[in-house]
Amino acid sequence: MKAVAVIPGQPDSIHLAELPKPSVHEIPNGRGVLVQVLRVGVDGTDKEINAAEYGMAPPGDGFLVIGHECLGRVLEVGPAVSEFAPGDYVVPTVRRPGGSFYDQIGQYDMTSEDTYFERGINLRHGYLTERFVDDPEYLVKIPKGLKHVAVLLEPTSIIEKGIIQAYEAQRRFKIWRPRKAAVLGAGTVGLLAALSLRMKGFDVTSFGKQGGPSRNLDLLAELGVRYVPTNELSIREAAKRFGPFDLMFEATGYSPVVFEAMECLGKNGVLVLASVTGGDREHPIPADKINLDFVLGNKLVVGTVNANREYFEAGVYDFARAELEFSGWLSKLLTHPVEGLDNYRDMMRLLTEERSAIKVYVNVAYDQQGPTPRLGHEAEPRCTIPNG
Repeated sequence: MKAVAVIPGQPDSIHLAELPKPSVHEIPNGRGVLVQVLRVGVDGTDKEINAAEYGMAPPGDGFLVIGHECLGRVLEVGPAVSEFAPGDYVVPTVRRPGGSFYDQIGQYDMTSEDTYFERGINLRHGYLTERFVDDPEYLVKIPKGLKHVAVLLEPTSIIEKGIIQAYEAQRRFKIWRPRKAAVLGAGTVGLLAALSLRMKGFDVTSFGKQGGPSRNLDLLAELGVRYVPTNELSIREAAKRFGPFDLMFEATGYSPVVFEAMECLGKNGVLVLASVTGGDREHPIPADKINLDFVLGNKLVVGTVNANREYFEAGVYDFARAELEFSGWLSKLLTHPVEGLDNYRDMMRLLTEERSAIKVYVNVAYDQQGPTPRLGHEAEPRCTIPNG
């Protein structure tokens, strides 16, 4: 079967590879679940892997199948699987266990080992292929009413993890009732973070570089989120006007913003960092002031990357609420579809060059569980997952 892969360490090596068809019997103890891939989202991680910035192939293979944001449909289950049945919609998680204590108790996203295993990212093949097989532990069931937006669940799970971890840490106060939040960055992750915080009742201020009209800003306005262009008002000035911010979520990919946010965080506040910055940028900061304010203000910084199934399930809950309160909003994030694995070059071009793209995704297969055509009308091939 076809798959989109790269050769780790070789820039711009993206190509169409061949994989053997998987079987439920590959998973021991009758616990295999065979999944047909319907849709895969791509993001900066896939772009950076193709640029040879990181990523390793599975042992014995000379290539790595990319793609870690997936929606699929169950085709077959092993005899010991009771959690799923053929026809169910699922989103797979990304991280797989290593050998640490945290890996063994289901918190594999919190591994203490240097070597990590992530499907589509490092040492495990990803989901830009036709089918895959996995254990039920790593599959999250999706209600049929959410299948059209479920490809957004993986990035949302990382946001959910950051916010939930912030609340977990703040149990130290016995009671913590944050009201005001700031989201730094108005891209895909920033938009989803704004949604998650709105679903939790926050007054949200979003920061970004865009100054004129755009689809992203329209989407924020639909949520009732205040937008501040940083070229007109700095984060510091906005914090004085709209803060103090109890929770700040950073999703810019630009590390100097982190330290500016530290200066603007309210007392007893939490700053959640989601950007993976692998460069060597240096930036002068008012170190004494930041240190003093954090000590005297009982402030906290939390990092979030990857997620286990707990956070995927939290994302499903927020998606359901969002579809009720802001019907159709999530679908508007799915801006640039690519039809089929063969068009991987177009996928990468959109990902790297199309500035208006919020989410680029690949329709790998049509969903064959659509509504039955009316009698007397010729059935037409259709995909019940809208193209956004």
